[in-house]
Amino acid sequence: MTFADRAPLYTAKDRHENLANHMFKQGHDGGPGSAQTLTECSGCDKRASADKSMIEQQMTDAHPKLTLLLASPRGFCAGVDRAIQIVELALAKYGAPVYVRHEIVHNRYVVEGLEAKGAIFVEELDEVPADAPVIFSAHGVPKSVPAAAQSRKLFYLDATCPLVSKVHVEAERLHAQGREIILIGHDGHPEVIGTMGQLPEGAVTLIETVEDARAFTPRDDKKISFITQTTLSVDDTAEIVGVLRARFPDISAPRKEDICYATTNRQDAVKAIAPRADAVLVIGAPNSSNSMRLVEVAERAGCRYAALVQRAADIDWEALGTPATLGLTAGASAPDVLIDEVIAALRERFEVSVEEVMVSAESVQFKLPRALMDEAR
Repeated sequence: MTFADRAPLYTAKDRHENLANHMFKQGHDGGPGSAQTLTECSGCDKRASADKSMIEQQMTDAHPKLTLLLASPRGFCAGVDRAIQIVELALAKYGAPVYVRHEIVHNRYVVEGLEAKGAIFVEELDEVPADAPVIFSAHGVPKSVPAAAQSRKLFYLDATCPLVSKVHVEAERLHAQGREIILIGHDGHPEVIGTMGQLPEGAVTLIETVEDARAFTPRDDKKISFITQTTLSVDDTAEIVGVLRARFPDISAPRKEDICYATTNRQDAVKAIAPRADAVLVIGAPNSSNSMRLVEVAERAGCRYAALVQRAADIDWEALGTPATLGLTAGASAPDVLIDEVIAALRERFEVSVEEVMVSAESVQFKLPRALMDEAR
């Protein structure tokens, strides 16, 4: 997605300096009743400097100092960026409206921005006119959805994250081998619906908790495999897998980790900042699985206060209090502009110093659909 980089934020320090300059000028301009002008006042430069220093100190004292631990990586992942680009490029190539089945990614700011450009978001294909292009969201869809689009002769683009598609392929391969499949994930999440919908009903058993793993009874404990949702808590998933392995030693795991690199990296970054922070804010949507997991990771790391906010207006300042150190991160579907917005809001109330805490660098990029490649050049 091509959200423009913001200019450097206008800081509390800038405002304090401007106000101090203004007050200095007002008090030394030789206004009514003053005996001398600034240029005539003996020793005025020294007094002016002292006055200005005092005012700046008062302004600084009015805002508590805050060390902001900025988690890195944070925000958009490659799959989210690709999905948003697909919508933007489709609008550029085909014109508005372009229909999108389900939120392209779980972030209202992003969705509303695309709506303003001409995207129309729907929940089902029967809401899409016959002559309009439709895009499937980054979370993936059951096989029945593209089949229905084909039966109506709709032109569609699939924005499913390639790492979600990998899980779909894995599920089909295991099913073809006659293995019983366990999917570790959250009931009702679009990604889980899409993954389970790759196979006939009953072919996949959903496991959400350790208790589910303990209660599960396979048809044949020698022929079971597990796959996972890509946005789960790494630690929660490891605990569930541990129970399954203890009960079923022959259970097979994915060839490659299903929890995606971006989910893992953002959780690792929170683990790095949370023990040092009095509070942690996670920018993301309540229906964003990976964002919600970041809040849980911060809490488990011992942070006294961890909260999800969609944007700066959602910050509960009373609950946040006056932490000396605050951790800040963003889920994989939250754009940088919302991170900047939260930092600006913090600068309104604190004397902020920023420390970026990097645990890994990301350079992953995914190819766009061939139908849009010319538009992307």
